[in-house]
Amino acid sequence: MSDAEGYPGVGRVLVVIPTYNEADNIRMITGRVRAAVPEVDILVADDNSPDGTGAIADELAVADDHIFVLHRAGKEGLGAAYKAGFAWAKDKGYDAVVEMDADGSHAPEELPKLLDALADHDAVLGTRYIAGGSVHNWPMHRLLLSRGGNIYIRMALGMPFRDATGGYRAYRMPVLDAINVETVASTGYSFQVELAWRSYRNGFRMTEVPITFTEREHGVSKMSGNIFKEQLLRVTVWGVRARRDGALKLLGRKPRQGSTWP
Repeated sequence: MSDAEGYPGVGRVLVVIPTYNEADNIRMITGRVRAAVPEVDILVADDNSPDGTGAIADELAVADDHIFVLHRAGKEGLGAAYKAGFAWAKDKGYDAVVEMDADGSHAPEELPKLLDALADHDAVLGTRYIAGGSVHNWPMHRLLLSRGGNIYIRMALGMPFRDATGGYRAYRMPVLDAINVETVASTGYSFQVELAWRSYRNGFRMTEVPITFTEREHGVSKMSGNIFKEQLLRVTVWGVRARRDGALKLLGRKPRQGSTWP
């Protein structure tokens, strides 16, 4: 199958890579994606990085017709960058999108595993916490925080996924249309949980594949305590509302319109 026809069983795929101050990483990550899966295109969604990431991405796009750049006005959060990238993909007629970090924590060499699984599913979550998955170079407190957070998410929302917070995943475009991704309220890392939650609630075929997550070597992590607190608060609200709406349905009453998402 030629590049023009896309990835076998999936079609035209766009890898969306949000960036903010990733000048040390952007050449590396785009080069690895292009080497690992030549059939896919790349969109660098840059939030007006002060370190010149956007200008470097422009140079890469000039040299390679599989790389594109979306310049955004400023830093608005991971979720906003992905929503802009998804809208760009929809406008250009792509069949599927992939979320990938710019810092190398998501190995492009594992992208074929996600796309192969997408051939038989609507959404694929790259997962650190199933057999074959792993986390490298994280301190123990961060690993415990992540694993504990995912246990809480499974309990609160009733989703079966072992890693609902991971950011390496692939969606078919009809999923994003059906879940009204443009209305997703989360802007930080809870964006990933909300996308998985909406997709699951809508009955899409979803699966997890194991990935190796490696902490960045260059630059500064965007994770903070406030982001983690936002994530847990939103998950708690969604879980309470889901249970309330389920109880109302059992009583033959309709949930309040627009009450599902904060």
